[in-house]
Amino acid sequence: QVQLVESGGGLVQAGGSLRLSCAASGRTFSSYAMGWFRQAPGKEREFVGAVSGSGRSINYAASVKGRFTISRDNAQNTVYLQMNSLKPEDTALYSCAATDRALYIGTEPGRYEYWGQGTQVTVSS
Repeated sequence: QVQLVESGGGLVQAGGSLRLSCAASGRTFSSYAMGWFRQAPGKEREFVGAVSGSGRSINYAASVKGRFTISRDNAQNTVYLQMNSLKPEDTALYSCAATDRALYIGTEPGRYEYWGQGTQVTVSS
């Protein structure tokens, strides 16, 4: 069992930056690939990015590539999402997710077994 807790969300102006954190408790953190997803009101959950258990493989959605950076610190059981050049359309509830398939960096929410409660990101124009 893995428990995930996100933090770092907030209100920011367009063009600004935020760094989200996702702290994990439970078994060996490096055994889990981690994903970030977001969901805006009235929209489906959207893949943002994912990182393998080792941190060597990373995948980004096209909509955030070049603006967002995923990293992880396995010693601290934490994964990060650095978000730069934020746009109003980035406004959403951001959630982290974990899968015990350590090499999986795919986009399907159903492949992730554990989810956090999410942290709200609001980007004003």
